[in-house]
Amino acid sequence: MSTPQQNSEAPQLDPAVRKRANKAVTVYGLLRLLLFVVLTIVIQAFALMVGAPVPLVMSALLALIVAFPLSMLIFKKQRVEATQAVAAWSEQRAAKKQWVRDQLADR
Repeated sequence: MSTPQQNSEAPQLDPAVRKRANKAVTVYGLLRLLLFVVLTIVIQAFALMVGAPVPLVMSALLALIVAFPLSMLIFKKQRVEATQAVAAWSEQRAAKKQWVRDQLADR
């Protein structure tokens, strides 16, 4: 166990890291949503052009199935950035939680 004199200063949470993580996750999520919507419209338009109307739900379902792996390939940079930003934020939070646990254990 550590004594309060050894580790008395709490690790500071950097708000810029949290802001970066929120922004990266939001951008990646919006790009994936946009891809899904565009694929749904393309599939629906193609079905109407061929003269075989397909229910919108079916077009959306097909777009969802296609968009998931496609977004991981197309938006690799954004996915990696979001993962790294969330990992950095999580690391800061874990360090702060561990410091709190250590401080409570010493009391």
